[in-house]
Amino acid sequence: MFLNFLKNFFLKRKLKNNVFNVNSNFSNEKIYTVGIIVDESYFDEKENLIKELIKNDISQNNIKLLVYKDKFKKNEVLKFPSFSMKDVSWNGEIQQQEATDFLSKPFDMLISYYDVTKAPLLLATQQSKAIFKVGFSTIDKRLNHFMINTNAENFKVFSDELFKYLRILNKI
Repeated sequence: MFLNFLKNFFLKRKLKNNVFNVNSNFSNEKIYTVGIIVDESYFDEKENLIKELIKNDISQNNIKLLVYKDKFKKNEVLKFPSFSMKDVSWNGEIQQQEATDFLSKPFDMLISYYDVTKAPLLLATQQSKAIFKVGFSTIDKRLNHFMINTNAENFKVFSDELFKYLRILNKI
């Protein structure tokens, strides 16, 4: 317990020092590929969120999902690539191969679908190579280019607001 507290403390300190290194410039290109980072502790309707994206003309083949879980159950079958706090080293490197592959892809848009601040999720968002990052307004505003003021349970409202503004920005 105490070691997890210390690890979390060091991760938050590393993020605080590196949060200004986030690229604030983004292109005006159209969005075709979408990556989603989801905190499964608070939101388990991942399929419905993906359906909302598909309904708004994003191809299902161009949507990738990365799930964060606080704890994995033994013999649990994972449907999507997942990572946890155990997969994050003390110096802030994500060591799970599927997660590092996801974060190294240059998505046109990354949706950080979590509204509770957790160091591994912030680290994943910060390390992502996505061009345009979208998230909730309750998370550190320096990590995302665009923020929506709602909570994670209202995925329909989030999707509607997101695509309304993406149309205004001429990104879709």
